[in-house]
Amino acid sequence: MSETTTGASYAAAGVDIEAGDRAVELMKEWVKKAQRPEVLGGLGGFAGLFDASALKRYERPLLASATDGVGTKVDIARQMGVFDTIGHDLVAMVMDDIVVCGAEPLFMTDYICVGKVHPERVAAIVKGIAEGCVLAGCALVGGETAEHPGLLGEDDFDVAGAGTGVVEADRLLGADRIRTGDAVIAMASSGLHSNGYSLVRHVLLKQAGLALDARIEELGRTLGEELLEPTKIYSLDCLALTRTTEVHAFSHVTGGGLAANLARVVPDGLHATVDRSTWTPGAIFDLVGRTGRVERLELEKTLNMGVGMIAIVPQESVDVALTTLADRGVDAWVAGEITDRGDHGTGAALVGDYAS
Repeated sequence: MSETTTGASYAAAGVDIEAGDRAVELMKEWVKKAQRPEVLGGLGGFAGLFDASALKRYERPLLASATDGVGTKVDIARQMGVFDTIGHDLVAMVMDDIVVCGAEPLFMTDYICVGKVHPERVAAIVKGIAEGCVLAGCALVGGETAEHPGLLGEDDFDVAGAGTGVVEADRLLGADRIRTGDAVIAMASSGLHSNGYSLVRHVLLKQAGLALDARIEELGRTLGEELLEPTKIYSLDCLALTRTTEVHAFSHVTGGGLAANLARVVPDGLHATVDRSTWTPGAIFDLVGRTGRVERLELEKTLNMGVGMIAIVPQESVDVALTTLADRGVDAWVAGEITDRGDHGTGAALVGDYAS
């Protein structure tokens, strides 16, 4: 009796191994662009290799690590069919956390989860990650693409990543270096970055019913183009500051907003005051607030309001710091100062009104 029944297969269950192999081939050229001399081997191994002997030049090297994703911003990329910018966001969210302590980004790995592998789409995502790694000065040493049929729709995907950096122990930045009188320098964001998109999508897409391809005059481009603006990567800018002048701390403005993230590096007994009148948030922040009738404090604890990174420096370092950032094309300004706690309590607060 001959067998006539076809058994189950991985492909029949929705996983296309050949498509995955095709995606790996397409991404190889981009991964090659995001390398450092310390990286050993090529793409396709079980683990990425980094030659740690490079750390011998450090007296006491401290490894810094971070992991993150980009949240529901991936849904904007999916709807627009634009996949080569979301990787910039991923690198920024990971490596700009690492640089906060003064660490030099070394290498990164990524994880891409999809409902169905579309090789060109996966390769475009990796292209963005590789380009972001170049901007951060780190290597992309490997990653994983996982196909989850039945859990995700065919066009659904998510991305996450993990990174490692290194800093000399006696150059570690943080709260213990901050002193009364230090200046709070704000670095402009490139837009919403990668936080608060659940609120933004709810207000602009669901409540207001705006289309992603609709041109919004106050933005000067379509809504989708604004929402997909890549997160600015500050890693090399921050490291440049540490080389040219004294820096006491950095704060990466992500989920929770400016005040909450700044408070994370303010030591007990001191207070950070940030003056809103020193800058004007971009039009997208006003659009979200006005359209959704979102109260200012709610906006400020959800969105970055135009500030993506903070540097805390002694007053005598301000001029060099601002010049260094300007030379690197970073819009930066003195936004506040560190004071004794007084009646404010330890932490950080925004005061005044935004400049019009």
